[in-house]
Amino acid sequence: MPSNVNLQGGKAFGALKTQQQEKLEEVNREFLQDQKFADEEDLAEKLESFKSKYMEFDLNDQGEIDMMALKRMMEKLGVPKTHLEMKKMISEVTGGISDTICYRDFVKMMLGKRSAVLKLVMMFEDKANGSSIKPTGPPPKRDIASLP
Repeated sequence: MPSNVNLQGGKAFGALKTQQQEKLEEVNREFLQDQKFADEEDLAEKLESFKSKYMEFDLNDQGEIDMMALKRMMEKLGVPKTHLEMKKMISEVTGGISDTICYRDFVKMMLGKRSAVLKLVMMFEDKANGSSIKPTGPPPKRDIASLP
């Protein structure tokens, strides 16, 4: 962020998020114009979904998902991974070039034919979110007999 802009707290965060969103939109436009993805069904909707998912997990707001963000992402999706597994996932997505996942690599992975572990986890999470209805409120009372 330019140093001449003097924003604080929430405003600075909002400006950063807006800036980040514009960068991701730019990448989405590139994919929409790319002939390789011309036959992809619902491409615009998929890209919009990828963008919101990516922004949710880009915790350092640098425009990239690093090891800690990936760790939190996997935990939130209910599939915690070891340090080594996460390194392998990042390497698989980036082709071993980087230790962070940029949005362009993320989209390529999600649209790609290869089934990266991260892609499978993300698709699993979407299916789980769509179909299962979690009960709200306090858990039901249990007695000793119902315990395993």
